[in-house]
Amino acid sequence: MAGELTVAEKLKQLYELQQIDSKVDEFKVLKGELPMEVSDLEDEIAGLETRVGRLKGQVEEMEADMSRQEAKIKEAEALSLRYKSQLENVKNNREYDALTKELELQNLDIQLSEKKIRGANKDIQNKQETLDATQERLAAKQKDLEAKKVELEEIIQKTEKEEERLNKQADKVRKNIEDRLLRAYDKVRHSYRNGLAVVTVERNSCGGCFNMIPPQMQLEIAMRKKIIACEHCGRILVDDFIMDAGQEEKEKQEA
Repeated sequence: MAGELTVAEKLKQLYELQQIDSKVDEFKVLKGELPMEVSDLEDEIAGLETRVGRLKGQVEEMEADMSRQEAKIKEAEALSLRYKSQLENVKNNREYDALTKELELQNLDIQLSEKKIRGANKDIQNKQETLDATQERLAAKQKDLEAKKVELEEIIQKTEKEEERLNKQADKVRKNIEDRLLRAYDKVRHSYRNGLAVVTVERNSCGGCFNMIPPQMQLEIAMRKKIIACEHCGRILVDDFIMDAGQEEKEKQEA
């Protein structure tokens, strides 16, 4: 079929794509864990901000409750003064007993409110200490995030144009590779951390897993008559002169 690529040309395209993808991977290595660290810090900061808001709300509620208890004390003290004044003008024992009982109730209310205020003061102190520690941690994380964002932005500015160029180049090469081979390439590439799916034979070994390649298989790889994968790691194997394969095929066709 006219226009159909030879195996050598297909291997050359796969190897070319691998070279481009490996350069893009180098930029990812340069960025390292920064993108993930930035994302994690942003999530942690959001959680700390939520906690700070919750703690502030709890402190405000405790302070409001203290104010209510203080108001109750003032009200009870005012009533106590009134009842004491009325005691001076009682006309019988019944009135005296009733006023005396009211005074006792107001004193109990005052004692209860004072106890609640003491407890609230202690709780507020504890909550404030937790709040201060959380705000300190939040400020440190925000500072750390800012530094990592600056560092990441500097790397992006240095590499963005070249990475964009390489991605466009990779897209162009991928369009010329049949889907079956692309799927196999992507599957193997994503199976390994180094992203190598197409490797050369180096010192009689696979350039990916470094297992020995039998001499007969090396001859077949050099002939470029079929696509051969390493029997140990599944990577596609090519010879060192694969980039010259396309030119050789072109010269043969023109001869």
